[in-house]
Parts: sequence; structure tokens; C-alpha cells
Amino acid sequence: MITLTGTTIYLRALEPEDLEFVYAIENDESIWEVSNTQTPYSRFLIRQYLENAQQDIYEAKQLRLAICRKGSFEAIGLIDLFDFDPKNQRAGVGIVIKRSDDRNRGIGKEALQLLIDYAFSQLQLHQLYANISQENVASIKLFTTFGFQCIGVKKDWVRTGRQFTDEGIYQLIHQS
Repeated sequence: MITLTGTTIYLRALEPEDLEFVYAIENDESIWEVSNTQTPYSRFLIRQYLENAQQDIYEAKQLRLAICRKGSFEAIGLIDLFDFDPKNQRAGVGIVIKRSDDRNRGIGKEALQLLIDYAFSQLQLHQLYANISQENVASIKLFTTFGFQCIGVKKDWVRTGRQFTDEGIYQLIHQS
């Protein structure tokens, strides 16, 4: 089991007990825009996903970890590596903190630092990237804090209701 520990939080592998938490995240329409979700997920599908969550990142091409406060097993957020490409040594990064009152408290910052360190030191990745709506100021601030740079903007990329917004691609290249 992967466990990455920081000062106030730790990241751990998903467990069957996380079913209701993942179900709540995946079906929260208020975060569908940032998670690129368009339809609800059933408990059945999430249960199947959790049963396969033990797959190695090299097999699944993704890694989803629960963000937990130290001293607690309860997940407060999720952080992902997706589109894992070992040949080209890169992966995408996504993060979500479920409750709004847990946001802007340094939890995401600590989780992202742990994931970046893991990706570069353990997985030997050369680069990470994130797709971020240009209206998501908090995420842009979080990722740029770690040196992610906006390398391009996809115009009118994300539709929310009847409006289209731009999405930036942010990239962090590991300097070895």
C-alpha cells in the first residue's frame, strides 16, 4: 500500500471503505467542470473501480490516492496521476478537496508537494502537467507555486451551461 506522509496530511491508496466518499465526489455536479465529468456514476461502477484500484500504475496508467488528515483514515480529497506514460516519463495531475471549508488551508498544497516528490523520485517522471480552467484562480495559484508554467491556452475549451471558458495546460519539467 502506498502511503506518503507530510506534516499535516498523508496520501494513501483507495480502499473499499472509500466507496461513499468517491461516490459523493464523482456525483457532485459542482465539481464536474474541474473533473471533466458529464454524467453521474453508480455505486456499482465505483465499487468495480475500487476493486481494481490495486492495479499497478504501469498497468492501469493512472493512480488515485486519498488525501487524509494525519491521525484519521477518513478521506478529505483525492489526488490523481492520469495518462501515465512511462516511455515518455510524463503524467497528468488532478486534485480535488471535497468540502469547501477544507479548501485554502494548505491541504492541497501539501498533497501536491507529496505527489510531485513521488512522481519525480519514485516513478522517475520527467514532467507533469495539469489542465486548468482559466477561471480557476485557486488551482492556477496552487500549481504555479510549484513551478508549473502555462504553456498554452485552449480557447473556448470547456462548456459550462451555455458559456465556454478557456483551459490552460500547465507543465512542470523536472530539473535533474
